[in-house]
Amino acid sequence: PGDEVIVPDVTFAATANVVLHCGAKPVLVDVKPDTWTMDPEHVRLALTEHTKAIMPVHLYGHPCDMDPLLDIARARGLFIVEDCAEALGARYKGRLVGTMGDVGCFSFFSNKIITTGEGGMVLTRNQKLAERMALYRDHGMTPARRYWHPVAGFNYRMTNMQAAIGLAQLEQIGTFCRLREAIAQRYQANLDGVDGISLQPRAVWASPVMWLFTVLLPGYQEHERALVIERLARCGVEARPFFPPLHLQPPYATTSDNFKTANRLGREGLSLPSGISLSPEDIDRICSILLETITRYPAASLQEAV
Repeated sequence: PGDEVIVPDVTFAATANVVLHCGAKPVLVDVKPDTWTMDPEHVRLALTEHTKAIMPVHLYGHPCDMDPLLDIARARGLFIVEDCAEALGARYKGRLVGTMGDVGCFSFFSNKIITTGEGGMVLTRNQKLAERMALYRDHGMTPARRYWHPVAGFNYRMTNMQAAIGLAQLEQIGTFCRLREAIAQRYQANLDGVDGISLQPRAVWASPVMWLFTVLLPGYQEHERALVIERLARCGVEARPFFPPLHLQPPYATTSDNFKTANRLGREGLSLPSGISLSPEDIDRICSILLETITRYPAASLQEAV
């Protein structure tokens, strides 16, 4: 309690929830327009004497610009907790995400790069921290003495069956990532350079993985994007909105208004079907329907047309 953890405004809510569940305060910062990930300059401005950690998120499979954040953390004695839930296999300047900070957290939910149905994985090089996490994972029960609890822990264990599924999935991660890259390239071939669509940027130093293929619809408002999603659904295509900025949601609301990029992404972002079972023909059809919608019904006229 009283500690502060810097969190990007654009992320799934779990990133901020874990801070709140510790009794600490998530301090939200804007993201960079050229990566959609945490802006190091905004992080510098958000630092206070209460700051204890920074939580970069490798959003939609694109790595965060880690070197500036690591420099800040070293200079201030802060922890770095990488949220890699959407980016298993992605690399930053050749380094795998989840291996650069003090802790790397991954999700194995059913829609992630690999899955165990639920649960996830935490990486650390700190042996004492690894032992403490293992203690808390199993009800706080020490292996040194049966049914003895030095701390009040949790039941965060993964079942053997889930672990077996995860290991089998891990053996195929190279194939999964190649399939996802092929899907991303097919989308890009259809949509790159199209008026009314902006693709997710890709930094020269990044080797991302495609978790969700997400585009922006420049100039659209949230209700107009909702109508695009509705029209796609009528044609049998499920699309989803971008994560709404956390600062607009009740548990994380803040008086700060310095979220220009986050607000834009929240209004304009659209995630398209991205499962590895998609065929090239599926992707072509999805793009055709999307292009027809935004070409015939630009933002200003969409509401009356749908």
